[in-house]
Amino acid sequence: QVQLVESGGGLVQAGGSLRLSCAASGRTFSNYPMGWFRQAPGKEREFVARIARSGRGTYYADSTRGRFTISRDNAKNTVYLQMNSLKPEDTAVYYCAASSGPIYPVTPGEFDYWGQGTQVTVSS
Repeated sequence: QVQLVESGGGLVQAGGSLRLSCAASGRTFSNYPMGWFRQAPGKEREFVARIARSGRGTYYADSTRGRFTISRDNAKNTVYLQMNSLKPEDTAVYYCAASSGPIYPVTPGEFDYWGQGTQVTVSS
């Protein structure tokens, strides 16, 4: 079992930045590929970014590539999402997730453990 707790959300103006953190506890953190997802009201949960166990491999959604950066610190059991050049359409609840299955997970179904989410609101 892995427990995940997100933090760092908030209200920011368009063009601003936020850094989300996700602290993990339980099993060995470095065993899990990690991902960030987001869900806006009335919409399905969508993939944002993923990082490999070692931290060397990353993958982004088209909508976030070039603006967001995912990273991890296995010594601190934490994964981060640096969000720059934020847009109103980035407004959503952001979730971190851990996968015990595929090496390169992308869909929500490929992740087994989820945090409670943190709200990000970008004003225009």
